[in-house]
Amino acid sequence: MFAVEVDNLRKEFFRRDAARTHMRRRRKRVAALESVTFTMDRGECVAILGQNGSGKSTLVRLLSTLLLPDGGSARIFGHDVVKDSRPVQRLVNRVSVEASFFKKMSSEENLSYAARFYGMGPVETREKIPKILSRVGFPTDRKHEGMEHLSRGMQQKVALARALLTSPVLLLLDEPTTGLDPRSKLEVQDFIREVRRTHDATILLCTHDLQEAEILSDRIGILDRGKLIALAPADELKEQYKAETLEDAFFSATGRSFEEEDEDAERGVFA
Repeated sequence: MFAVEVDNLRKEFFRRDAARTHMRRRRKRVAALESVTFTMDRGECVAILGQNGSGKSTLVRLLSTLLLPDGGSARIFGHDVVKDSRPVQRLVNRVSVEASFFKKMSSEENLSYAARFYGMGPVETREKIPKILSRVGFPTDRKHEGMEHLSRGMQQKVALARALLTSPVLLLLDEPTTGLDPRSKLEVQDFIREVRRTHDATILLCTHDLQEAEILSDRIGILDRGKLIALAPADELKEQYKAETLEDAFFSATGRSFEEEDEDAERGVFA
């Protein structure tokens, strides 16, 4: 059984068109993901590279049951993400660049709420939370402060602690180090390695960081305008596209530099 099995997955959104019909702005459906197919073995780490608007976050939301697909299928350890959403939710933890919390509550309170949601008892919760916060480098003297008073880097560490709290089988990381300072980024990367080593977790890492993808993952996928156009170990991608660096391979595969943003994402046309 594959840890993740995606078959011809498709997701569409409406795009706002500049043209108007009878004084109303026209909307047309545009594929954010189109015929995406891949599998992941248990314990594997796969990184997905792509610009903003390429479909990375859409893929993560589909696998975590936050969105419904418009075509194809996805299975997590044999469970269909649509038909078996509750079992999937218990197997998956998601960490995203826009991690959400109860802002007035402290890190401890947010983690306690998450623990109750996953059925953990009060004794286990009290024992686990301080240890996990320490493991992700969160300062203990700030654990009682409201999340609204914490920096983005500290909030991201709490999001990682929340993911580790329930010993995830599949960890979906959507830009987990974006906006972090260099030290926090290294701590997050060390955390990802530790989760793989201690929990035998399967990890799907969506990132803008080419170096991060290369050092952490077993295979790297290139997602361009909703299509998965390549998926292989970094060295094989370089060989396939006759490139010296991963960035050169990305350019050869997509015809665009990695920094070049998708026009639809820049104009905010997906809604």
